[in-house]
Amino acid sequence: MAQIDNLPPLRAVIAAHDLQAKKALGQNFLLDLNLTARIARSAGDLTGSDVLEVGPGPGGLTRGLLAEGARRVLAIEKDARCLPALAEIEAAYPGRLQVINGDALEIDPLAHLTPPIKVVANLPYNVGTELLVRWLTPAAWPPVWSTLTLMFQKEVAERIVAKPGSKAYGRLALLAQWRCEAKIVLTLPPSAFTPPPKIDSAVVHLTALPEPRFPAPAKMLERVVAAAFNQRRKMLRAALKGLDPQIEARLERLGIAPTARAEEIGLESFCALARDLAAPRTNGH
Repeated sequence: MAQIDNLPPLRAVIAAHDLQAKKALGQNFLLDLNLTARIARSAGDLTGSDVLEVGPGPGGLTRGLLAEGARRVLAIEKDARCLPALAEIEAAYPGRLQVINGDALEIDPLAHLTPPIKVVANLPYNVGTELLVRWLTPAAWPPVWSTLTLMFQKEVAERIVAKPGSKAYGRLALLAQWRCEAKIVLTLPPSAFTPPPKIDSAVVHLTALPEPRFPAPAKMLERVVAAAFNQRRKMLRAALKGLDPQIEARLERLGIAPTARAEEIGLESFCALARDLAAPRTNGH
């Protein structure tokens, strides 16, 4: 294994600090520093950016990010057992790593980071999707981050990049693709992790677009998409009835088949429907 820095191999770090991955925290540690450096590189040029990392664990990806030239890394780690190992990395890269012990869902990273900001993380399985949705739905767009490079279970990654008509297509695909360019850049087998999960993992790279692909009020779009896919087996006229009793006439007027199901409808049509539902009511409509 190639050395990416002068710190000990991760297996030695884990043994020295007695760090067993905890299932309750959704932890699976990546021990191959060549792999963590590859993930860091898949985020693009890091030299001019601050990086937010969630769930660094023993710091394999953290080391990759610093070795690849990240200006500064803010690592948010819930598990206090990992802090001594991360402190060793902090000492090896003076002034470039800040570690916060806490819950990423409760910490405002902007208090500690200077744009441009990239987010790069091997996300804990139990909070990964919730964090992604938060990053995709800020109050204002463009967001504070320029790119997200995130590791998920492969099936979640496939949901983010899915196209209409596929089983994986749904809320995550629409939220991600409305405002981002999304692609899978790396797939990893269970054997890359300790302990090995039961399924493959994949790294998704999302680049924020300067503005959404189609205009739509964000809150209404989220409501429409959630209603459509919460009952994805139903026809749209039934699934969306709660949004407007006259939904069938509205869909027909927009050229969307009321008998279609959510997975058959493209992003542009969902945006048109969200705009239409949010428009002030006139002429008795």
